[in-house]
Amino acid sequence: MPSDKIYWPHAPEHRLGQRGTYILTCGTYLKAHRFVGRVKLEFLHDQLLALAEKYGWALEAWAVFSNHIHFVGKSPATDATNLSTFMSELHTSTSAFINELDGTPGRTNWHNYRDTRLTYEKSYFARLNYVHQNPVRHGLVPVANQYPWCSARWFELKAQPGHVKTIYSFKTDGVKVYDEFTPEADF
Repeated sequence: MPSDKIYWPHAPEHRLGQRGTYILTCGTYLKAHRFVGRVKLEFLHDQLLALAEKYGWALEAWAVFSNHIHFVGKSPATDATNLSTFMSELHTSTSAFINELDGTPGRTNWHNYRDTRLTYEKSYFARLNYVHQNPVRHGLVPVANQYPWCSARWFELKAQPGHVKTIYSFKTDGVKVYDEFTPEADF
């Protein structure tokens, strides 16, 4: 019998012992468009940012859509083990909100999430760009900073122009991020 922890083979592995910077993708159950419209997107976006702060995750890029989210964030200084609790609270609070709006108590809204610890600088920069530019990739806006539930506008305002130019210069066509979603354009 191996002494290592055994991981369930039919779900993404969440090996969150080490602190660091992670990219995360989370999708709705069956890729259903549960967060269509400004009210729902705004709530999901605000909950993501508030809970990231509550759990000590420093988000550096994020994008929120009708059926999925992406973010790049630095874990708390100690380790990354509270990511599961963070995501569980995000799923619970946003599900309660939209189920009440839709009159569907008990409906399952979220599936699981995929997380990857980023260990190479070029990979990290490319994924920052990928997440910032995701609304453009999905055809929702011509320029990422026009999408209200994404970090591109915030990043362009807060970061030094040279840093923005550097991050935006990283190619994303070779980035491997689970993103088999087609978000709804109704916002």
